[in-house]
Amino acid sequence: MFRQILLLTATLALAAPVLCANADDPKAREIMQNVEDRDDGDNATLDMEMVLIDKSNNQRVRQIRSFRKDKGEDKRSIMFFLTPSDVKDTGFLTYDYDDPNKDDDQWLYLPALRKSKRIAANDKSGSFMGSDFNYSDMTSRELENYDFTLMKEVEIDGQKAWQIESVPRTKEVIDESGYKKSILFVRQDNYVVIRAVHWVDKGSALKYFDVKQLEQIDGIWVATEIHMTTKEGKQTVHKTVLKQSNIAFNQNLDENLFTVRQLEKGL
Repeated sequence: MFRQILLLTATLALAAPVLCANADDPKAREIMQNVEDRDDGDNATLDMEMVLIDKSNNQRVRQIRSFRKDKGEDKRSIMFFLTPSDVKDTGFLTYDYDDPNKDDDQWLYLPALRKSKRIAANDKSGSFMGSDFNYSDMTSRELENYDFTLMKEVEIDGQKAWQIESVPRTKEVIDESGYKKSILFVRQDNYVVIRAVHWVDKGSALKYFDVKQLEQIDGIWVATEIHMTTKEGKQTVHKTVLKQSNIAFNQNLDENLFTVRQLEKGL
């Protein structure tokens, strides 16, 4: 799931006029393809903690159990909110398709309504469960939908990284992702996006993505702590901290776990 968060944004099949006149950069695209192709493990189970922090530094903490499985070139993930009581038994299911012409599927189960809601394409730019992440952030970006430009090489926390500009090619992609431009920082030794700045389409806010902890687990690079901060100018409006623990790969996960029926049934 965190690799999907790192890659960001989803897909639309409709064509539209190109928004950016700049030519695509082959070197930048090659780097982003390596980000896409990086091994993120399979049949994974993990625990997550989501901390929501408002501008007055008030915090709300949520505990989540998450599962992820590859199905061919596609990826499926499901998560269940465990605590607190106001979100307990809420579930979220994602089908992340490799086919760029196929829109990813997402469902949110709300126990109060006792039914699942499919997230429409025009709703994916909305906040995921009150966090600073969008629904579109929960699936991987379709590289064909973006122009990439290699800006320069930088050093972040002692590690060499590429600074890459990412611009959506169509208005549809902007509407779905909620971002009109992003600057991505990719570590050169492992092709992990460790930092990013996203220009929010509606309004003047910027979102700052930062990997605070990155670990190797069973040979897989995993972002075990991620911060996403929404700012208006220099003022922090809201912040979300995601931590993951008890990560295990190559688990025996049944495909039936990743269904709307299981989403509504819960753990």
